[in-house]
Amino acid sequence: MGYQEAYELLEKYGQTHLLKYYDELTEEQRRELLNQISELDFDLLKLLGNQQEEAEKGVITPLDDAVSIKEIEENRERYTQIGTDAIRQGKVGAILLAGGMGTRLGSDKPKGMYNIGETKDVYIFEMLINNLMDVVNATGAWVPLYIMTSEKNDLDTRQFFKDMDYFGYNPEFVDFFVQEMAPAATFDGKIFLEEKHRVATSPNGNGGWFISFEKAGLAAKAKANGVEYLNIFAVDNVCQRIADPCFVGAMIDGNYRSASKVVSKTAPEEKVGVLCLEDGKPSIVEYYELTEEMRYQKDDAGELAYRYGVILNYLFNMEDLEKNLENNMAVHIVKKKIQHVNEAGEVVKPETENGFKFETLVLDMVHMMDNCLAYEVVREKEFAPIKNKTGVDSVDSAKELLKLNGVTL
Repeated sequence: MGYQEAYELLEKYGQTHLLKYYDELTEEQRRELLNQISELDFDLLKLLGNQQEEAEKGVITPLDDAVSIKEIEENRERYTQIGTDAIRQGKVGAILLAGGMGTRLGSDKPKGMYNIGETKDVYIFEMLINNLMDVVNATGAWVPLYIMTSEKNDLDTRQFFKDMDYFGYNPEFVDFFVQEMAPAATFDGKIFLEEKHRVATSPNGNGGWFISFEKAGLAAKAKANGVEYLNIFAVDNVCQRIADPCFVGAMIDGNYRSASKVVSKTAPEEKVGVLCLEDGKPSIVEYYELTEEMRYQKDDAGELAYRYGVILNYLFNMEDLEKNLENNMAVHIVKKKIQHVNEAGEVVKPETENGFKFETLVLDMVHMMDNCLAYEVVREKEFAPIKNKTGVDSVDSAKELLKLNGVTL
């Protein structure tokens, strides 16, 4: 895209200020800016008039599709055989959501590159690959692994895997793709410049993975290779089991269109999103959306009615994902602190919210499904998130759980 074409496009949407510093830029910076402008989704700005009209939740009721830890153990052999057969037939792929940086851990590198070792180097990425290798070794089949990065960490992530020889994983079964970005805008709809030569953008939310996957051509590749199910998982849970044959088998055995690994809440007040039904369809209700009555509600067995907390480990049927993509996912407009260039051309890092970002959420993908199986796992064995350096859900707490599970750090 040339300057004149970019100007005409921006003029159409009232965004010509993005070219304010064009004359000051180097040729390389000009190319970068024009390329960004050519990729912007200006239609998102139309949503700003509705930012106060966030869709209200429907009627929330407890989930009725679940297999408890006890029921899983009773059926483990059958589930595992079904899942193993599917994996051996190449029907199961895994998608690692790894676009985040290790900023909260004190690192300026991709979060997956963070070293949690004590007596040796042990990286977050390494732990996840080791967990997936357990499946490869048990089934004798490589699971296609698709790693979603971001603009900020793509090159570092690819190079790291190459330098580490993919931690023993077969690189022929690994593909990388970059998450789509969405522009950030002022409260009155003007897109920010992050720097004079860069539009302020951010990843399009954890629900944007399939759109990004599809645009990268990997959905078509996966389908051509016979993949029918995709297990998506977050980078920060070092104990999670990925493409777990028993999990896969339970979903297939019950003819479910999606499934979610869940943990039982430790207390009614625990701040975790829970799997539920919304207007009869699977959904996720955040802890702050539960009423006092719902929070303490019990079922016939005396258990919490809303007890299954999600851990961002989902299994989706690819056919349904492709169908739902046509329906367009909901876009959430979120107030954020956005770094920007002010009128004086200075880079400003605001201390208060100053604009909007546009995000899609995986919970909306769950709600698009006809059903979702809650698959309960043992918290201490499969839930060790690393969100902070110390304290709750931290490097320290994850290390302790890894050691309990026999991992040498």
